[in-house]
Amino acid sequence: MATTKKATNKLTNISKQNLLKAYKLMATAKTLADKYEETFKVVSKYVHATSRGHEAIQIATGMQLLPQDYLSAYYRDDAMLLSIGCTPHDLMLQLMAKKDDPFSGGRTYYAHPSLKDEDKPKIPHQSSATGMQAIPTTGIAMGIQYKELRNIGEKHKEAPVVVCSLGDACITEGEVSEAFQMAALKQLPIIYLVQDNEWDISAHASEIRSGDATEYIKGFPGIKAMKVNGTNFLKCYETMEEAIQYVRKERKPVLVHAKVPLLNHHTSGVRKEWYRDDLEEHMQFDPYPFFRKQLEDMGISKKELDNKEEDARLLVDDHYDKALKAEDPSPHDLFTHDFAPTPITEERGEREPKGKEKAVMVDSALFAVQELMEKHDECLLYGQDVGHRLGGVFREAATLAQKFGKDRVFNTPIQEAFIVGSTVGMSAVGLKPIVEVQFADYIWPGLNQLFTEVSRSCYLTNGKYPVSMILRVPIGAYGSGGPYHSSSVESVVANIRGIKIAYPSTGADMKGLMKSAYYDPNPVVIFEHKGLYWSKVKGTDAAKTVEPDADYVIPFGKARIALKASQEAIENGETMTIITYGMGVHWSLNAAKKFKGKIEIVDLRTLHPLDTATIYQSVRTHGKCLVVTEEPVNNTFAQSIAARVQENCFEYLDGPVRTIGSENMPAIPLNSTLEAAMIPSAEKVESVLSQMLTD
Repeated sequence: MATTKKATNKLTNISKQNLLKAYKLMATAKTLADKYEETFKVVSKYVHATSRGHEAIQIATGMQLLPQDYLSAYYRDDAMLLSIGCTPHDLMLQLMAKKDDPFSGGRTYYAHPSLKDEDKPKIPHQSSATGMQAIPTTGIAMGIQYKELRNIGEKHKEAPVVVCSLGDACITEGEVSEAFQMAALKQLPIIYLVQDNEWDISAHASEIRSGDATEYIKGFPGIKAMKVNGTNFLKCYETMEEAIQYVRKERKPVLVHAKVPLLNHHTSGVRKEWYRDDLEEHMQFDPYPFFRKQLEDMGISKKELDNKEEDARLLVDDHYDKALKAEDPSPHDLFTHDFAPTPITEERGEREPKGKEKAVMVDSALFAVQELMEKHDECLLYGQDVGHRLGGVFREAATLAQKFGKDRVFNTPIQEAFIVGSTVGMSAVGLKPIVEVQFADYIWPGLNQLFTEVSRSCYLTNGKYPVSMILRVPIGAYGSGGPYHSSSVESVVANIRGIKIAYPSTGADMKGLMKSAYYDPNPVVIFEHKGLYWSKVKGTDAAKTVEPDADYVIPFGKARIALKASQEAIENGETMTIITYGMGVHWSLNAAKKFKGKIEIVDLRTLHPLDTATIYQSVRTHGKCLVVTEEPVNNTFAQSIAARVQENCFEYLDGPVRTIGSENMPAIPLNSTLEAAMIPSAEKVESVLSQMLTD
């Protein structure tokens, strides 16, 4: 018989050491799945899925990744996690939702990793929304490409690659297409690894798709497609080696389609015997015995392989026992890592430098971004129509592309989901993206990414990956914009926990909050009222302010008293307070002119965090409170403020808290008469003030 080394070389260039390593990893993955079945009544407390049937392609991929690489591993990738260096103990701590779960501290499901270890590929937040990982992971590749073009960041002997692992059933998701489109358009260094077992849950491929991923990817020229038998480790290793080296050297995208069997349950809660009629067929393609036979044919002894299996069994048993005894999280652990600490905790810089003329709000925002880009190479701006030809439909990015280049300020396709979700990946590689949704009315396609990926990343990674981004959203009714360019959406966004929200009413606040948002490591949405950009709307001159200096910042969660009541009127019990933000500040300022000295106006400036201390102090001082919003009133953020005031200031109130906003109709009409009837105005606010002051 030929020696092991020579026999091995006839079939593969993989060393015997790596072959045995791969076999032990495969044995470990199989043993994990077997252990979970054996202890089903214990481990099925929390839902989980395993890699059975997918092990060959996963291990072949993970073994070839380097610490500088990035990985998006989906919920069936426990074998891949083992192959990059995670232990069964690591995985089982998450399986049992233990306090020391290294990925999330017991907050999210099995095989939903996040890693920032120096010796392993980096894994940002992984959600359970099928296919949603494609956009953030493509954002990683876009960020790496940007850093390489700008020659910033750490240099590596071998250029980093990004691997996005997907199941074939999710390829039909629209957001996956958005990711493919950007990867093809910008030629990004990413590998889309599609593991195709022909099932989603109980729907078979024959029911839900017209072709597999290799057919679909033909619609995205520039993405190289490769296909491999995902049950053959040797072929998988060679294919992934080719794909990885191609991306490392050529810096272009690849899709690898691996056909695999599904040998275990969809998840522990959806068991295979309930609906599968092809289990015997799939078992014929089990990669585990096939790999063992290959190794035996190469001359590796059965004893060596048996020893690897026994080592895997002992390891899994030992790690299971340790994980079972590990500490559970305490109730106190619930309240950590919702946000990363911000360095901006007080107002700094000069708000009104001497010798400067007043500027319109849109220019204050523009100058803020310009100063940030001059100072920070990691700052970049992208969205629809913000590039060099137009600079934004409101000219809010005018001249920036000319000043800083098309690689820093660029247009995107009409892809709100990508615009929002790509910031997760950009932030993960150390960049600070400022992105824009062109109108608040068009934020809806981006909400999935904002909710599922952006807002939860810090919390579900136990603080490892806060998403440092700014999302600019022009908002509000202005100049007969009609039903699709006039909406207010802050109540919907305010119900997404894990993001901060600014809504400035003046140019000075716009600049100070923009700067503060940039230095905040958390995601920030800035609502920018279109009617205040240029102060063209009657009664909005107060939005124009002297531009603050370059160091000016405003801490989030600190309201501004936009108008004070006179002390005499307060002592006589003749005053009331208005709580408002955005355009509501200007309606209120104009309405208050009829009630000299009797009105205090609290401009919230940020909706989250909310300055409840200033709100409550103002209400307790004046005893009457009106909340002014542009949104239709029912079920709104404004009503939630009114409820908080009722709950916390009840004994100080001289009457019910009132709210005024738009009429509760489905949309803002185009006709100017109907628009005026729909939305609030200074006159409408004045009428309510008159009633409340005389009650």
